[in-house]
Amino acid sequence: MRGKKKVKEPAGMNCSEIFVALEMLEKERNIPMSFMMDKIIQALTTAYKRDHEHVENVIVDVDEANRELKMFVQKVVVEEEDYVDPENEVCIDEAKLMSARYEVGSIIHFPVDTVEFGRIAAGNGKQVIIQGLREAERGMVYEEFNSKQHEILTGVVTRIDPRNNNASLRIGTGTESTEALLMAGEQVEGDLLSEGMHIKVYVVEVRRSTRGPQVLISRTHPGLVKRLFELEVPEIYDGTVEVRSISREAGSRTKMAVWSHDENVDSIGACVGPKGQRVANIVDELRGEKIDIIKYSEDASEFIAAALAPADVVEVTLAEEGKSCRVIVPDDQLSLAIGKEGQNARLAARLTGFKIDIKPESFLTTVVEDDDLEIEGEEELS
Repeated sequence: MRGKKKVKEPAGMNCSEIFVALEMLEKERNIPMSFMMDKIIQALTTAYKRDHEHVENVIVDVDEANRELKMFVQKVVVEEEDYVDPENEVCIDEAKLMSARYEVGSIIHFPVDTVEFGRIAAGNGKQVIIQGLREAERGMVYEEFNSKQHEILTGVVTRIDPRNNNASLRIGTGTESTEALLMAGEQVEGDLLSEGMHIKVYVVEVRRSTRGPQVLISRTHPGLVKRLFELEVPEIYDGTVEVRSISREAGSRTKMAVWSHDENVDSIGACVGPKGQRVANIVDELRGEKIDIIKYSEDASEFIAAALAPADVVEVTLAEEGKSCRVIVPDDQLSLAIGKEGQNARLAARLTGFKIDIKPESFLTTVVEDDDLEIEGEEELS
């Protein structure tokens, strides 16, 4: 005697396994079960409509107590002469055979074949849960690194592109780690990177993307120098000394204005450290980049004069309107004040926020002589 043919169960997850998986996601990843169930219901209805393109209304019934999911196609009861769409309609005579209470306009739920629904649930439920896990992991990584914006992280160089010198870095640890790209333009001149090297990078910004969080990192950002000083100088870390302003041309020179909230603490001395060790450690990290540490002042003229160090300043004249000024320096220090290719003046301008016009001391004499000539000429004319 030939036995009944056994119905092959769909491969993958059954409905009870879906409930177990969602409970685990809620417990371990803090993803609400209701949120994931809504996604699964949406995926199941979309999948069924894809296979039955003329069906309009499909619902999924969730029975949490018995851990069951059931799918129904909704059909509307119509008059015999109006019956033209068997996918979405049922004629009144057929409806009356099912139940005498049905009338024209009633909605009847027709259960979807168990085997077919099991096949749809197995594939789509598993897919949605895997996608939910990925989204959860991306969300956790995003939150982890979003909290570290404008901080310094240590990354491990995993690959260097020989075509453009861009470096791929692995930052973070364990499941909360991610790949970040250090562009060639964000590397300090003199950085000789190699695979496996540990380097400090500044987290500029963290963005969400379809492929996961995108962490923008830099070694040229002025914030890197500021954070390095916070790590190296206890007085900055605890707030006794404050970095008020910073300007940088990475790989070459940085100017940093500092201020002490305690009159007994020398802001510049704290940053330099005993025998210059603190600033020397940072210079080493930045591959020999020069760092000028300047005392901040509320007096704009005093601040501008200090910002032009190492040049001496004779006089600073502020414009009556706008943030611009004229600075007079000794003739023999004009090139020092301007710096190579204008770097010293440029960094001082960025540091102070003033447009700086630098003139030699002989300029004053020329102006005075020109004024005297004008006065003498006027007297002759009179």
